[in-house]
Amino acid sequence: MPPLPYYPTVDELGARAAALVARHPANARLRRVGTSRAGRPLLLLSVGHGSRQALVVAGPHANEPVGGATVLRLAARVLADPRLTDGADATWNLLLSADPDGLGHNEGWLAGPYTLGRYIRNFFRPGFLEQPEWLPTGAAGATLPETRALLALQDELRPFLQCSLHGVDVGGGFVEVTHDLPGLARRLAHTAARLGIPRELGPYDTLYWPSLGPAVYRIPPPRPGDLAAAITEAAVESTWLHPCRHGTVTAVVEAPMWGVAAVEDDTPAADPDAVLRTVSHTLRHDIRLLDEVLARLAPHLARVPDAARLLAPVDDYLLVGPRLADAWDPDVADGTRRFPTLNGGHLTALRLSGRRIALRTAGLLHQLAGRHDPAGVRPGLDRLIDAWCAEYRDRCGARWIPVARQAEYQARMVLAAFELAGRLPRARSGCRSHSGEPGWGHGAVVPMHRE
Repeated sequence: MPPLPYYPTVDELGARAAALVARHPANARLRRVGTSRAGRPLLLLSVGHGSRQALVVAGPHANEPVGGATVLRLAARVLADPRLTDGADATWNLLLSADPDGLGHNEGWLAGPYTLGRYIRNFFRPGFLEQPEWLPTGAAGATLPETRALLALQDELRPFLQCSLHGVDVGGGFVEVTHDLPGLARRLAHTAARLGIPRELGPYDTLYWPSLGPAVYRIPPPRPGDLAAAITEAAVESTWLHPCRHGTVTAVVEAPMWGVAAVEDDTPAADPDAVLRTVSHTLRHDIRLLDEVLARLAPHLARVPDAARLLAPVDDYLLVGPRLADAWDPDVADGTRRFPTLNGGHLTALRLSGRRIALRTAGLLHQLAGRHDPAGVRPGLDRLIDAWCAEYRDRCGARWIPVARQAEYQARMVLAAFELAGRLPRARSGCRSHSGEPGWGHGAVVPMHRE
């Protein structure tokens, strides 16, 4: 099966997986492990017959489709190399898409052409409460059928390794892990250099997380609290941590779509406060503009089909934006958390993150305006989107990374995690999950740090 030069749709993922099974009926199986809210099947492709289970989850975020291309690539590679199955006493379980409904809503840009403007104008990512890996009230309180299916699969398989496949729209690649995997940072550096993937040395969502090496970060244990205050270092209960009870190692592999070389800058920042003020003030300004656009749209939304689906993430971004700006602003921060020593990569990541929130909101509002645009907001939104995308491209140096290279990078990092996790004693548990504890997660929370 040749590498895909584009992102596969939901239907194509299922069809290609079925074709693999038809060609390799003795070693590959495809089964339905759940059903999405819209009735789409949640399909699991399993390869091998070993006793050690590996689980790879593609597409947990709807706008990050590289995982679909990656699992197809992994399946073909594993089928071709018995050392990865019989030789390792392993079975590979590949969930083709954890959010097939969300992936379906992104089909306007999946096949390309791949430009930032096209991506943003067709962007969809559900609201925080509808993202399947998040467990705001613990596993017992999970309501999404996609989440319940994933939890059941984890408890059925008890995998020694779980890999969650994520994408970074603009930035660099990095990995988050629940356990230290000695050698992973070196593998990442080698793979990234070979494939021309920048490593993100200071992602804002890992700002306060322990570093296990360049671009490798340890996921801290969750703790309850109101994350709407934009405490970016807080970890929430999730399906990443749920299988810790089984001794599972989880690796979250982030692959960029548009790479930015400056995220690799590890030199100390000369005047970080000046940059933080600019990023914070810019984000507040952008959110005010977008709030005004939403106010103009509001009287017309009753006539917009499926407006609630688009409004949920808009409301989340408009809530989170100002609070993130306050958390980053050295003149507003309350002193309860001090920034670590910031390098150039940290500041670039914060710049990209602030603009990301504004651009995603603008793209969703553009869709809410509809073709007929009774509020007359689309021309203004088009100007904002074009200007902000140009800033990513011209000021930040964002450059498209072909889909085949994104998927190859992600597949190699999964294979590295597979090898390294296999060396750890199974009984060793280095992470904690609270999802089964009574009372965990009560209260309203918003996981901005996952943005």
